[in-house]
Amino acid sequence: MESSLNQPKSRRLLIAASGTGGHVFPAIAIAEQLPEFHIEWLGVPDRLESQLVGDRYPMHKISVAGFQQKFGLGTLKILFRLINSIRQVRQIIRRGKFEGVVTTGGYISAPAIIAARTLGLPVILHESNALPGKVTRFFAPWCTVVAIGFEVAAKSLRKAKTVVVGTPVRSQFRAALANPELPDLPIPSGVPLIVVVGGSQGAVAMNKLVREAAPAWFEKGAWVVHLTGENDPDVKSLQHPQYLALPFYQNMAALFQRADLAISRSGAGTVTELLVTGTPAILIPYPFAAEDHQAFNAMVMVRVGAAEMFRQAELSAEQLQQSVLDLLNDPARLATMSQQALSIAIIDSAERTAQLVREAL
Repeated sequence: MESSLNQPKSRRLLIAASGTGGHVFPAIAIAEQLPEFHIEWLGVPDRLESQLVGDRYPMHKISVAGFQQKFGLGTLKILFRLINSIRQVRQIIRRGKFEGVVTTGGYISAPAIIAARTLGLPVILHESNALPGKVTRFFAPWCTVVAIGFEVAAKSLRKAKTVVVGTPVRSQFRAALANPELPDLPIPSGVPLIVVVGGSQGAVAMNKLVREAAPAWFEKGAWVVHLTGENDPDVKSLQHPQYLALPFYQNMAALFQRADLAISRSGAGTVTELLVTGTPAILIPYPFAAEDHQAFNAMVMVRVGAAEMFRQAELSAEQLQQSVLDLLNDPARLATMSQQALSIAIIDSAERTAQLVREAL
């Protein structure tokens, strides 16, 4: 007799997630918690989802773009593409006989939500940011339920049904929480460790501040692991035995758990990982993020006493240097910051969101 595990999956779900890791990684984490569904993916050509999703799920690609700030010829072109993309998604849903749509916001969610709702299907939208994006704010009332990463986001979505579930982190990240080893980094045990994370949108200015401030931290005995990104022209300008500069690092769960302090941008995914690992932080929001949403994310940690926040334009190397030294000299405060981060962390976010999907369908 054939095992039920090998039976064809009769339930069918379309996931629309595109653009950045902040949209795609949570969607993958949700999909992994829905093994009973046949899942297919809705994406955009030449975006990150092709690389991250790979061949795990069949991929449909449509052309869609964000709206211009001012009405003009460009807006008309985008409206035409939106109408066309809605038509494409309706065809994909009908052919695939999907029961519903899950989306994680961004431009692709607009045609996905409209197409699904005009066909009478449920839509589950996940919003990671403390300040929801424009598309989420506009279309949230259309959705069956909006899963939010931070409770404060509900204030911007008063006409929608919202449920706080946290933001799902990658399954590899969660697995590494149980084994926080860093065998490939020569960091001595017992020394203070500062981890610097620029984020996917760039941090050249932040990197410069860190390199100017770091010598005083070395004198304190601290080590610095500096994830510089791949677009920093001055990446080799600081050389020190206690300084490790890398473009990126895979095992962020272990690195954050080992860190005494993180200096970081405040994308929703990064803030979520800092909370889950209980890592005290100095947060420097990316100053050009849409609607300054990284500052709203940072304030989630600041309000509970898990982080300090500085505006990049107002922060000097001397101020950053002293703020880090003050924290390293106050282990009790660092311990309290860690406890406060863990107090609002939601580790089982992927499972919670998957359960919302089941209930909505």
